[in-house]
Amino acid sequence: HPDKNKDPGAEDKFIQISKAYEILSNEEKRANFDRYGDAGESQGYSQHQHRQFHHFHEGFYFDESFFHFPFNSERRDTSDEKYLLHFSHYINEIVPDSFKKPYLIKITSDWCFSCIHIEPVWKEVAQELEALGVGIGVVHAGYERRLAHHLGAHSTPSLLGLINGKITFFHNAVIRENLRQFVENLLPGNLVEKITDKNYIHFLSNWKKENKPHVLLFDHMPAVPLLYKLTAFAYREYLSFGYVYVGLRGTEELSSQYNINVYTPTMMIFKEHIDRPADVVQARDMKKQLIDDFLAQNKFLMVARLTSQRLFQELCPVKKSHRQRKHCVVLLTGEGDNFAEAYEAFLTFAVANTKDTLKFVHIYNNRQPEFADALLMDEEKYRGKSAVVILERRNNAGKIAYKTLEEAWQGSKEDNFILLDLLEQLRTDPGLLSSETVLADLNDELAPMFLIRWLYSILDYISDCWDSLFHSNWREMMPLLSLLFSALFILFGTVIVQAFSDSSDTRDSPPSEKEETATKTEKNDASFSKESNSRIPKKGFVEVTELTDINYNSNLVRLRPGHMNVVLILSNSTKTVLLQKFALEVYTFTGSSSLHFSFLSLDKHREWLEYLLEFAQDAAPIPNQYDKHFLERDYTGYVLALNGHKKYFCLFKPHRSGDDGGTLGSCEDYDSSLHAEARGKSSCSPGSRSIKNKLHKLSFWMERLLEGSLQRFYIPSWPALD
Repeated sequence: HPDKNKDPGAEDKFIQISKAYEILSNEEKRANFDRYGDAGESQGYSQHQHRQFHHFHEGFYFDESFFHFPFNSERRDTSDEKYLLHFSHYINEIVPDSFKKPYLIKITSDWCFSCIHIEPVWKEVAQELEALGVGIGVVHAGYERRLAHHLGAHSTPSLLGLINGKITFFHNAVIRENLRQFVENLLPGNLVEKITDKNYIHFLSNWKKENKPHVLLFDHMPAVPLLYKLTAFAYREYLSFGYVYVGLRGTEELSSQYNINVYTPTMMIFKEHIDRPADVVQARDMKKQLIDDFLAQNKFLMVARLTSQRLFQELCPVKKSHRQRKHCVVLLTGEGDNFAEAYEAFLTFAVANTKDTLKFVHIYNNRQPEFADALLMDEEKYRGKSAVVILERRNNAGKIAYKTLEEAWQGSKEDNFILLDLLEQLRTDPGLLSSETVLADLNDELAPMFLIRWLYSILDYISDCWDSLFHSNWREMMPLLSLLFSALFILFGTVIVQAFSDSSDTRDSPPSEKEETATKTEKNDASFSKESNSRIPKKGFVEVTELTDINYNSNLVRLRPGHMNVVLILSNSTKTVLLQKFALEVYTFTGSSSLHFSFLSLDKHREWLEYLLEFAQDAAPIPNQYDKHFLERDYTGYVLALNGHKKYFCLFKPHRSGDDGGTLGSCEDYDSSLHAEARGKSSCSPGSRSIKNKLHKLSFWMERLLEGSLQRFYIPSWPALD
């Protein structure tokens, strides 16, 4: 093309190629060219069409027929007309049909020279693949922009495959072999199983587990033919397919067993009996129509098992008129050897009495209990035995008319005569089905587990992303890439800002006297040491800071928003024991950066504590320093969670012996207990109970603190700590 190739002779070469294509693509022009040559072609062509000339300069005429490209709707290639797709047709028909056969779709447009170049190959391949069962489609991007955009085609020509509603673009050279291989790669890889003498018995014996007939194709081709793979994809819901390469060593026993002619392709269908085929077809040239007719007549077993509502509707369709009555004879049985004899007798009866108006099926009572209960009414005489029911579906809502054999089915001659007599009466008397009921939809027994379906969906999604990463148009990828980089920018920006914020806070905070509590997991003991470096706890340590007038402002009054200081109240006599227990209870919560742990000496700051506790009372008398019990009240073991920014606190009261529920950190009943202590009725001393038990269930209180479910006591301002 002269726009792409800067060679001086490119324009002349392009004109020659274009004219050659014009002549070769038209049978009449081609015949005239063969008869008269280049000059004669123009003369012959002028006999059939009016020539249109445009005068540009004196003595120079431009003949439009010289550039006879399919650049508009009137001149588009007629071979593509029958394949043209429209958006609604694609959505409503092509996509659902892609679950039965793959589609090869071409995106073309006017003024597309590359489209002209691939046209001969496209015609040949489209005709060949259509005969094999592949759907062919053509989208004109100029007239169907919405559909072209929906398919993701941003340039022409584009070739893509559609299967199971999923679009895959073709990225190789447009030649016949590549296009055939592309279509073959669209198909799942497990459609056809290679069969030899070693595995054919196992393959055919799976009819009971899969509830499907099994198909064997015997051919002398080493690779499975594409026609057979396409057929297997179309009938995969009904049949299982195997391929036998008769020229391979290890298939002699199989060929001899079924008397196969190795020189003629042979297709066999096996149903309940694997020692002999249920149907056979042989042909030197296996055509799609022949295979479809053969398989359509053998989609189900002789006595198929009802494993889903879809199968029930296909085998037992709703009657459309009195002349189109179809009845189902259902064997309701169980699994295991105890029911094998009854099933074999029913199968023999079904083979001998198969008719177009009768379908014989069976069902497992334990797998479809609602179905069995609706027909057998849970009668005692059928319990643990098989039963036979003749039914007719009346509508799609589940209504049926039916009749149950009066006695359980055992497969005896008498049972056969009774059933045969009922079927004969049914031909002349449809009213024989006197009972009616409504059936619920059947369970889908063979549906894959949710986890497996989820795993397959994840794998498909990963595969789509991988393919899109290397082949998709960058305009499609830009929104995703923009979102990805935005998320990464926000994430790293947040981390960097937080890191600088933490480092500045560390420099600004004044040094404080700290005491670490170490917990030993083997003996549940603790040891304490003072440190003044970092607040990051080491493994096995809980860092506890004494709350004093020096660090009071930094550890409480000016505490950052969202942070809380958990303060343990203790005395000099109980300091060691309570700190050990406190460390054990709060150790699991030290990972939270918003929690700080401190202790307060009751001997030094009793008045500060008394002032704070006044805000935790409602209607109870407020004790004061002139109360005679002022110095007797024991507050050791109390824990306060102080929020310095919002000016509130939560209170944990010590666990009391004999209180099964403990306090669990509730703050609501503090008033009455504090008033009782003021009267001396509930005062406790270290001698009356274990000091360690005071902090019993503190961990549960901490959990509720983090949940935000504790009662909060607000104060106007924090008192000074003298």
